Amino acid sequence: MGFFDFLNEKIAIDLGTSNTLITYKGKIAINHPSIVAINRLTGKIIGVGKEAGMMKGKINKNIQTLHPFKNGVISNFDAGEKMLKAFIKQLSTLKSSFFTSSYNMIISIPCGSTEVEMRAVKESAKRLNAKNVFLIHEPIAAAIGGGINVLEPKGNMVVDIGGGTTEIAVISIGSIISGQSVKIAGNVFNEDIMQYVREHRNLHIGESMAEKVKLQIGSAVSDLKKPPPDMKIEGRDLLTGKPKQISLSYKEIERSLDKSISQIENAIMETLSEIPPEISADIYNSGIYLTGGGSMLRGLDQRLSWSTELPVHLGDQPLKTVVKGSEIVLKNLDRYTGVLVRKK
Repeated sequence: MGFFDFLNEKIAIDLGTSNTLITYKGKIAINHPSIVAINRLTGKIIGVGKEAGMMKGKINKNIQTLHPFKNGVISNFDAGEKMLKAFIKQLSTLKSSFFTSSYNMIISIPCGSTEVEMRAVKESAKRLNAKNVFLIHEPIAAAIGGGINVLEPKGNMVVDIGGGTTEIAVISIGSIISGQSVKIAGNVFNEDIMQYVREHRNLHIGESMAEKVKLQIGSAVSDLKKPPPDMKIEGRDLLTGKPKQISLSYKEIERSLDKSISQIENAIMETLSEIPPEISADIYNSGIYLTGGGSMLRGLDQRLSWSTELPVHLGDQPLKTVVKGSEIVLKNLDRYTGVLVRKK
């Protein structure tokens, strides 16, 4: 760290498929859905984040809502850049001199990101006037944000279930020794719920309603100690075309999500089978650290513990661990230089 680093602002960004979180001055200043509303005729941004999210599915044909990030990486460069620019502009209102000083930025990325994807993220960030842009793999950031000492010679397993991907990684001495990025996570859970309701209850519901169902009565097990009450949902009757309301139970949602959760379990078992025996011994004692928004699904920690026969730990704020860990690294670059993504 240089002598004049106190002049540099530091911002950490978790570019999630579903949500974007940005820390500034030790606090989470931005926590918005990763969505943009664009006027098709002019190409202008009409709204970003929560504002754009409220427009989804309820707007005219001249306005388009889209998610700039898919499976944790930028799928629409122009929209992604504009969204980030709008969020960073919101930061400038917190401190009028934000843009008078240079700033360092750290961005978390999936461990399965390609060189092309990483370069695209970095170049987009640099166009936002960042002095230095650092990249860190999401599982390592999540581990640091969860209080794990990733630099010690000990194996730790992190499963980060986000919106677009589930990041599975075994970490030791600051690097990922085994891991994979699985494209099954919160958004796929929503699709599973939509499909189940359509096929078994003859009701067509939107993504927003499926998300509400997941949050309110979603479950990974069929026998909860404190089961949520049945939920009333509204949609379009597939037989009559009329608006209709039905009641759903958490056990139905458990059935709808079973196949996707099984695929995550298989990926975890596959990763465990590839690690050295010394690391296996560490994980047997320390267990699995579960984080990310998808980890808050009721009973998921219990189900993963049953399938792996290992203790599973769920953090207090699983949605925020990645961005918090990224911020810790940015503030302590001397200590954590080794965990940053390097060019191959």
